[in-house]
Amino acid sequence: MMYALTKSACRKAWKPKPMKLPPRLYHLAEETNWPSIRRHGLLSTTSLLNQAGLRGERRKRIERSRRLEHTEVSDGVYVRDQKPLPAEALRRCLIRMTPAEWYALINSKVFFWLDTDRLNRQRGACEPRPQVVLEIDTARLVARYADRIALSPINTGNARRQPAKRGRCTFVPYGAWVESEWSLEREGLRALRSRQRCPPAELTIADAVPDIMSFVKCVYRLSPGEKLRR
Repeated sequence: MMYALTKSACRKAWKPKPMKLPPRLYHLAEETNWPSIRRHGLLSTTSLLNQAGLRGERRKRIERSRRLEHTEVSDGVYVRDQKPLPAEALRRCLIRMTPAEWYALINSKVFFWLDTDRLNRQRGACEPRPQVVLEIDTARLVARYADRIALSPINTGNARRQPAKRGRCTFVPYGAWVESEWSLEREGLRALRSRQRCPPAELTIADAVPDIMSFVKCVYRLSPGEKLRR
């Protein structure tokens, strides 16, 4: 015997498949930082400043304001500029945060791209400096760092043109994302437009990943003008 379902019943019965992370993640690093990465792993800007022992006004300028140039924090170790994050643009899009707080927040994280298109766009912004790409085993990294992972639906390092609203809730803890995707972010921003089916733009880990080399599948060196081909 066959049973007919009404449209409303079909809608209730159908559930979208949960989003999954891709099998590989990518981290783009300055080639000059490669020796430090091999020794100490991936460190956030905050962790690099701690390691270098920087304090006072210089540290404040690097960590809590917009960096306009590529900046050396210790012998041969650099942090990138933040030209796409003008303070005036952040004031228009931040929710319950100041620009200084936003700079400090993103400087406290290690960032990974989930696709090579976004990675190559960042690579273009780093020209002409040589870069190193780490290709990471997602499943193994998540198994080790799930409690410190957060996902973002936007490029949190760019606030030009028509920047998306953002705040602390833009970084959704991995467990909450698995459970309800971007619901936590949407509620925190009181957003009218749902990002429920939007794939993550970034995966972040708080503070540092000292054992990153344990998760690396491949390392690629990108010369000036070269992009990652996958």
